[in-house]
Amino acid sequence: MDLLTANDCPGRYPGSWYAATADIPDMRAPLQGEVRADVCIVGAGYTGLSAALHLSQAGRKVVVLEAQRIGFGASGRNGGQLGTGQRVEQPYLEKLVGQVDARALWDMGLEATDLVRDLIDAHGIDCFYRPGVAWTAESDSDVEDLHAYAAHMDQHYDYQVEVLDRDAFHAICPSPAYRGGVIDPKSGHLHPLRFALGLARAAEDAGVTICEGSTVTGITEGPQITVRTGTGTVTADHAILACNGYLGQLNPRVAARVMPINNFIAATAPLDEPDRVLARDIAVADDRFVINYFRLSHDNRLLFGGGETYGYRFPTDIAAKVRAPMSEIFPHLADVPIDYAWGGTLAITMKRLPYVARLSPNMVSASGYSGHGVGTATHAGMLIAQAVQGQSDGFDVMAAIPAAPFPGGVRLRSPLLVLAMTWYSLRDRLGF
Repeated sequence: MDLLTANDCPGRYPGSWYAATADIPDMRAPLQGEVRADVCIVGAGYTGLSAALHLSQAGRKVVVLEAQRIGFGASGRNGGQLGTGQRVEQPYLEKLVGQVDARALWDMGLEATDLVRDLIDAHGIDCFYRPGVAWTAESDSDVEDLHAYAAHMDQHYDYQVEVLDRDAFHAICPSPAYRGGVIDPKSGHLHPLRFALGLARAAEDAGVTICEGSTVTGITEGPQITVRTGTGTVTADHAILACNGYLGQLNPRVAARVMPINNFIAATAPLDEPDRVLARDIAVADDRFVINYFRLSHDNRLLFGGGETYGYRFPTDIAAKVRAPMSEIFPHLADVPIDYAWGGTLAITMKRLPYVARLSPNMVSASGYSGHGVGTATHAGMLIAQAVQGQSDGFDVMAAIPAAPFPGGVRLRSPLLVLAMTWYSLRDRLGF
């Protein structure tokens, strides 16, 4: 089964609140015939669009091939949270890659959030960006861990967050589930599909050719790379794989290390009392292994993400799947109408850090953002663009992150992950 069509219709965005509140242009023409380019990019999400924009601004001829629509995958369906740093906490990175590279990765994470804001400003992308993301916890000990992490970041990285005890956090987010937390003022949240569409417009204004409805069927590597679709070919000096969870078997090396999983979001009807959810216009994520994340939309809907699956098909009732964790966090919303509910496929790695790799002298890939892709994927696109031009310092730091393949190979990785995630979900429910 093909993830590109397992849960979606060809050429159509899912029925999300994002699609309902975006100015979606007509579908761009698919690739036709033989085309020559300096760089061919597979995938029109944040990674591919950012790489295309930066390369075209540097004078390269770029063609982007997208099997569906711009921002069709995780880039147009995610929770919209723009987080600082990397997907994992700094003490873990310090043990994994050493203090020097951990610091470099932290600085690159800050650069990623700055890049997103700069792109929004430079290209006039109307995506409702707002600053502030809170991390919260359901036990006193976990809140203490969050506060200890805040102290670590202050001491070792000169980075300050707002530290909140239970009463202070409840004044902002009055959920009975949470006992305190921190707010990162340099993080933020935005409308992810509008951001992707804005990146696409900026890239096209810079001279990029984007072909939608152009599923790549094969790639022939060599001094010149040939990328084939059902209706044409692109011959290029360089190729970039920017497919994330929708890669399929296009490259076995990446597929072994980057696994697709599904996550789900619901948008309620506009709330009469939005302050009973959030009294400040920030986004929130909790400390569960199967994470809950939420924020208010500009029209006072609760956008709540929760629940994961690991097969190809989405559940038949996505709204019910999201309503269950949403009702745990906000019991007073147990019966609130849900106007939109949708699923999306993201990609994870074993260590929940992106897999950035030079697959051959003239083909690179970046994916596996593990739920931290708004900034990281956009930044990875810029780093790839620099690497194609011979400036690979930032790319090399990301590529040096250890990236083990999933045990069991492509065929067994999903059943093994289901077993592991079932255990962690049980821990979440029991409060371990």
